[in-house]
Amino acid sequence: MELKVINDQGQAVSSLAVSDALFGRDYNEALVHQLVVAYQANARSANRAQKGRSEVAKSTRKPWRQKGTGRARAGMASSPLWRGGGKIFPNSPEENFSHKVNRKMYRAGVAAIYSQLAREGRLQVLDSFVVDSPKTKQFAAKLKSLGLEHVLIIADSVDENLYLSSRNLPHVYVVEPSQVDPVSLVHFKNVVVTVGAVKQIEEMYA
Repeated sequence: MELKVINDQGQAVSSLAVSDALFGRDYNEALVHQLVVAYQANARSANRAQKGRSEVAKSTRKPWRQKGTGRARAGMASSPLWRGGGKIFPNSPEENFSHKVNRKMYRAGVAAIYSQLAREGRLQVLDSFVVDSPKTKQFAAKLKSLGLEHVLIIADSVDENLYLSSRNLPHVYVVEPSQVDPVSLVHFKNVVVTVGAVKQIEEMYA
């Protein structure tokens, strides 16, 4: 299949032949959902902790005798049923949130996302994206001429000028093909890919 290539003014200048396996795949919603959940789960840090009944600062003395009081029997104040008692299944810093995704599944899921972006017209192929100086104003003017906002830009190489000029803009994220993740592809309203980046992506996934 072919994708339209535009210049920095948003005008079509040529077309680019791309792999059907990467940009023409059917959309698999269940697989894409699995990728997104796994990516977010693997990014979690297990830094929360709760105390079990052996860790709370409570006396181990029996609060009252077993029989004759009319109250429910109780063994110690650290019971999980009591206010201030220990948790039954406490969260631990060693908790593992990671999900395993096979490489073949990951490739298929990313290809499904790129294909759906192309079908919905949310994927734009740009001949090149270069800024002469690290000026946010210049970068914003380029986006305005393209008529884009809330955009993920995938450039074949991100130099210092491109990085510095884009980092202060909200809802704009500039990455190289090797840094693209499923969550960003799904999250952003528009995705801009340079011609050089398309070739790198095809080498990675097609």
